[in-house]
Amino acid sequence: MKNIVILITILFLSFPVFAHEGGHGLPTKIWHFTTSEKNLKGEFIEKIGDTVYLMNEKHKVVFFDISEFTSEEQHYILNKANWITDKNVSEKSLSLFSINYATLFIYLGIALLLFSFFKYRQKSDSKILAFSLIGLAFIVMGCKTTSSSKGITMAKNDVSYLASVFGVFNKVTTRFDNTYFYIESDGIPEHEMMTGITNWQQQVPINHDYSGTNAWAIPLQPVLAENPLSTKDNFMKGAIAIAANGIPIFNPLNNRGEDANAIGELDKWGGHCGRADDYHYHLPPTHLQSKVGQDKPIAYALDGFPVYGETNEALDENLGRFTSDSTYQYHAVKDYPYLIAAMKGEVELNPRTEAPENEIMPQAKTKGVRPDLQPLRGAKIIDFKNLKPNQYSLTYEVESAMYTINYGWDTNGNYSYEFVNPDGTTTSATYKRK
Repeated sequence: MKNIVILITILFLSFPVFAHEGGHGLPTKIWHFTTSEKNLKGEFIEKIGDTVYLMNEKHKVVFFDISEFTSEEQHYILNKANWITDKNVSEKSLSLFSINYATLFIYLGIALLLFSFFKYRQKSDSKILAFSLIGLAFIVMGCKTTSSSKGITMAKNDVSYLASVFGVFNKVTTRFDNTYFYIESDGIPEHEMMTGITNWQQQVPINHDYSGTNAWAIPLQPVLAENPLSTKDNFMKGAIAIAANGIPIFNPLNNRGEDANAIGELDKWGGHCGRADDYHYHLPPTHLQSKVGQDKPIAYALDGFPVYGETNEALDENLGRFTSDSTYQYHAVKDYPYLIAAMKGEVELNPRTEAPENEIMPQAKTKGVRPDLQPLRGAKIIDFKNLKPNQYSLTYEVESAMYTINYGWDTNGNYSYEFVNPDGTTTSATYKRK
């Protein structure tokens, strides 16, 4: 009975450890300024250039020029910024051999607690106490490691605002639950597609059912990542954002790591089709700005932060910035990486994928109807017409000869293709979507 009391006491002492509140590992302190008598209690987030970002007691991001702080605070800020940089570099260099030490410590601690009780409960109170204290120490270490790895929770996305952004487009429908805001569409934009592509894999855009359980999902509660994942080394599979018109936005790099825009794979609107004949953008769809309004985002990243058009404001290394109302937003730029140089927010990764083709979850899936084809050397798409609902005509040129693909689908999932050669001869193919 005495042994049981000892074990229960130790477990009781460990409860507060399990119930800790996660932070991102840097302490809250009083910040002192040279130009103001009012001090600020807050938590250091990061330093970008000469701008210092803090999280105040109301959990809002505030920012100041480093020159506004006292010399002692400036020294503290520089030390913290250098520590974070060194930590990130060392973690990246060890990423191939990383171990979840937090979980390991916690499980080891629980194992020691149970071992001490069942092994020595009839023999030695001192051994129970010794092993239990060691186990408790491992649990404390694990929980502290876990708390230091968590990011900062930002302001929650406003559902009504999201609805106003995506609601501009008639073909887009939206809904939400406690975790995500969902965007549903058929994958076909209202603007023209495909013209201007000079590096073509013979795909043509068809509809895809992005609805129900296959809708696009934007987190309602964005969380700043401790270590933003670069789009140069990650996310070359699947979308990284969803445009306001319901069209997914992929990494500017294709799955071979090439700048899709630089090698002629994209049309005049920054998009093209994937292997499943799924239309998507690889460039920020800034042409949507006139439709959504100059003060509205043109897309939302899959970490929950909005993507705006170009700006004259200074951007951080992720191509984003904190705003005066304590939110974070990405912006488009003219040159590579065009948008979202790194995911500022935390994202869930598909465990079946690995970098650089790791994929953000949840991710809507596409379903093609015909085999994927190979690049057609020398082809240039010069025209694309929407003849009537669900019926299209694409014209391309190879060595001054003109070819046409007339294609479409009906409501029963039947897809028909007519291939017209320069001499007027045709071939046809039909497919059924399963």
